[in-house]
Amino acid sequence: MIDLSRRLMLPEVMDDPALDPAVYRRCLADLARVNRVTMTHRATLAWLDRALGVWPGAAHFTLLDLASGHGDKLRAIAALAARRGWRATLVGVDLNPRATAAAIAATPPEAPIRYVTADALRYSPETPPDFIVSSQFTHHLADAEVVELLGRVAAMARRGWLIADLHRHAVPYYGFRWLARLAGWHEIVRRDGTASIARGFTRRDWQRYLDAAGVRAEIGWTLPFRHLVGSAPP
Repeated sequence: MIDLSRRLMLPEVMDDPALDPAVYRRCLADLARVNRVTMTHRATLAWLDRALGVWPGAAHFTLLDLASGHGDKLRAIAALAARRGWRATLVGVDLNPRATAAAIAATPPEAPIRYVTADALRYSPETPPDFIVSSQFTHHLADAEVVELLGRVAAMARRGWLIADLHRHAVPYYGFRWLARLAGWHEIVRRDGTASIARGFTRRDWQRYLDAAGVRAEIGWTLPFRHLVGSAPP
């Protein structure tokens, strides 16, 4: 049994720049399938829908997605905006140029989405966005970097921000192995998925980070074993 009482910074194979590009693309596509099956973006979409629903200026909004990966969350946000009749300007930032290339390839050219290869901890848009979101990113960071990120997004987002990431717990740690095997996802996705959960967080971790950053925010929880940290819903 693994000790999940503290964060374990286990290595993730997909972080290796020497990983074969074809394997990387397969794994990235499998991660997008993981997100669909586990409804990873559901809470973020619901939060944004509430925020925009009560904002008179919602006819047009700007949003920044930190560590946007395959771009599936931004495409879902673009679809939400289209259903609601809102105009969106969406930007995805990812450190890995291979992720940027894959996201561009998977995104219809008419979508209101622009992808940028940059360090999410250092990226500063010319104009602060209305909203900042991020999913499954902070577990890649050291504790001090999470604190830094919280300070940056809280200061930069004009209307609101939300960070969603994994709850470090035995149920998802062991359960993901079986789900990934049954779904036929790539072995690297199976291994990295459990490593990601071991790198994840408890509610106490998040409160400690917020206190260190001097940021006031709400900490929520949703299935399947995700913490939601961000500005209070409208």
